[in-house]
Amino acid sequence: MKFENIKGSIVAMITPFHEDGSVNFEVLTELLERQIAEGTDGILTLGTTGEYPTMSHEEDASVVEHTIKVVGGRVPVIVGSGSNCTATQLEKSIQYQDMGADALLLISPYYNKANPEGMYRHFAETADAVHIPCLLYNVPGRTGCSIPVSVVEKLAKHPNIAGIKEASGDMSYAMKIAHCIGPDFALYSGNDDITVPLMSIGGSGVISVYANVMPAMCHQIVADYLGGNQAQALENHLKYLKLMNDLFIEVNPIPVKSAMNMMGLNVGPMRLPLCEMSEEHQAVLRASLKEAGLL
Repeated sequence: MKFENIKGSIVAMITPFHEDGSVNFEVLTELLERQIAEGTDGILTLGTTGEYPTMSHEEDASVVEHTIKVVGGRVPVIVGSGSNCTATQLEKSIQYQDMGADALLLISPYYNKANPEGMYRHFAETADAVHIPCLLYNVPGRTGCSIPVSVVEKLAKHPNIAGIKEASGDMSYAMKIAHCIGPDFALYSGNDDITVPLMSIGGSGVISVYANVMPAMCHQIVADYLGGNQAQALENHLKYLKLMNDLFIEVNPIPVKSAMNMMGLNVGPMRLPLCEMSEEHQAVLRASLKEAGLL
């Protein structure tokens, strides 16, 4: 299925594991089917929420292959192929494109960082080498560096860069790049708590952690807003805002996987260095899930 600046809720999928740490493909199938049945508009695999930093290249490829096969073109599949090594990013991007990915998510180069020209080349060289759309991923809380506004402006003109997942939580930054939005460049919220505010400046929806827990509601909030029923979208956004925030009470994806296990979805453990939540935070999260009617 072609990615054409889709509007809606794109779920940032968790990766389910068996207790021994291996990927649980049976549960992954169930989760993907659940997402599609409840109206999710797109699937992102191998994002931050998918724990790709602790997975091998072979495991990454297996998860991508399985996801594409199960989804079967019903919604677009976006694959996180980013790396802080541009050569590795390029290699993975071509591999996932050849496997049938509809689009790629490219993160800014974490740890080693880059100056503006290096940052531009990091994205542009990959976008030049593939023929499927690429999304920028700005998440300075993870990477230690933000994509400069000037670099976003330049990359927004690239014919193969279709948008940005903006996960800084900085509305001032989002406002500065909002003028780049157009038919060939979309803005997606990377923070569930500001999905509605981001859509108010032209955003096309959200790439969501919360959608792992409540896919139908996440889809509905975005659909209502983009369909002209902003009041209903805001009402539901505020109604579930506490849960959205509590899914980040510890580092993502610890809370969302914990929530899904509490809900009986059997997604298994995290891989170290991520581990189980504190008992105090488990109690807070469980209360939020009960308040949302999920337990």
